[in-house]
Amino acid sequence: MTTQIVWFKRDLRLEDNAALIAATAAGPVLPLFIVEPEYWSQPDTSRRQWQFWRGCLEDIGTAIAKQNGMLITRVGDVVTILEQLRAELGDIALHSHQETGNQWTFARDIAVKRWCKNHRVRWTEHRQFGVWRGPKVNRDRWSSGWDKMMAQPVLPAPVDVQWLVSATEPLPTADFLSLPDDGLLHAPAPGRDAAETALYTFLHQRGENYTREMSSPRTAESACSRLSAHLAYGSLSIREVVQAAWARYRELSPNDKAWRQSLRSFIARLHWHCHFIQKLESEPEAEFRAFARVYDGIRPQPGNQEFLNAWEAGQTGYPFIDAAMRYLNATGWINFRMRAMLMSFACYHLWLPWQQAGIMLARKFIDYEPGIHWPQSQMQAGETGINTVRIYSPVKQSFDQDPDGEFIRKWVPELRDAPRGFVHEPWRMTAAERALQCPNYSERLVDHASAAKAAKDAIYALRRKPGARSEAKAVVIKHGSRKRSRDRLARAKSLSPQLSFDLGA
Repeated sequence: MTTQIVWFKRDLRLEDNAALIAATAAGPVLPLFIVEPEYWSQPDTSRRQWQFWRGCLEDIGTAIAKQNGMLITRVGDVVTILEQLRAELGDIALHSHQETGNQWTFARDIAVKRWCKNHRVRWTEHRQFGVWRGPKVNRDRWSSGWDKMMAQPVLPAPVDVQWLVSATEPLPTADFLSLPDDGLLHAPAPGRDAAETALYTFLHQRGENYTREMSSPRTAESACSRLSAHLAYGSLSIREVVQAAWARYRELSPNDKAWRQSLRSFIARLHWHCHFIQKLESEPEAEFRAFARVYDGIRPQPGNQEFLNAWEAGQTGYPFIDAAMRYLNATGWINFRMRAMLMSFACYHLWLPWQQAGIMLARKFIDYEPGIHWPQSQMQAGETGINTVRIYSPVKQSFDQDPDGEFIRKWVPELRDAPRGFVHEPWRMTAAERALQCPNYSERLVDHASAAKAAKDAIYALRRKPGARSEAKAVVIKHGSRKRSRDRLARAKSLSPQLSFDLGA
């Protein structure tokens, strides 16, 4: 009988696991996870990611053990390990979920596909996100396809699985994988129970003011779902989350206006999650190159190393920027508006390439999802050719999102004694005042107004170049949202090269 190998990747759950269900129906199952040291040597990986991933692995290992099975862990190259298992087990079939990862995992999957073809091993990849394989995806039909997939029944965890056992290895430590300490101070809880708790408390307790409170880092920590890492590693499936949100919405009365608005916003962002992953799936080069090639070379490669180091450490001289970065350094998470603001500041004010700044942020995000991260990175840098170029004002954001400076004072203790009127703009203090009240805080790296103007001028000049308009049309057709597909296509056909610069965002 053919052994059905379930290759767990970013789908660390028994519930709603199409690969596991298919394998169980076909024969005895060997549950396999392969720790790939070469992957963990890539520049977008980090210790904090591995620690969370390892916790999820331990959790699913426990779940399999409760069914009298064992999660088989091997360390090494996937093709080599699959060849070892084929020699040991004889006929094998391989099951996994589709993965839209970084360039390294893309190349690895191509190698696995080649090996399977050469050895006549059937590899079935199952869809777990609302993402379709390949570069030629009809965006006009994408949204309806997403809706249909999310409406399919959630698959229960299989029972009476005929689990097979093979030699296994202990999960390696971060030190074994040569992952250095990265300053994480507050690690989130991994695994299925933590994911289910976060989902329930968000939908029934924490999420009522999600729409109003998701923008400020002071309130977002509680008001946001905090499910991003669980979706990235698969403790929950996105279909489980969507259907739980739909069910909760149906329970609400018309008088629950705040809840209803918040859940509509949340469900839209779940749709947005797959919409962005589809961009990278359709154009894997987006990890390295802008969708609009007219921007190639606009920023020097590499960027100013002194600026990059100061930005990463939260020492730019802009209090709100520095507080947000230090919070991210300590927790491995920050809300979306702050992510956009950090990238905007790096790419516009410091004129760093999004590829370089993006690698830095990728390592910091425990919930790093390449398909979201890389299209977002170039979008926040203004290099998609189609999106509004939004240059966040670090001062306006500071006043809007942290009016009394509470968040700043917590994460930038050098400003703890700064007067309320100056905590957002310490450069407005006299030299004597600054020497007395915040002598250890950094001077500004750049001036906001002049840096923003220089960035605007450079991007505007490129958008006026011959060919920029037609290139932007092509990007809209390939990657643009189709919430109103006819309107979007009409817009693509008459796309204006004019810009909208939100300098005060």
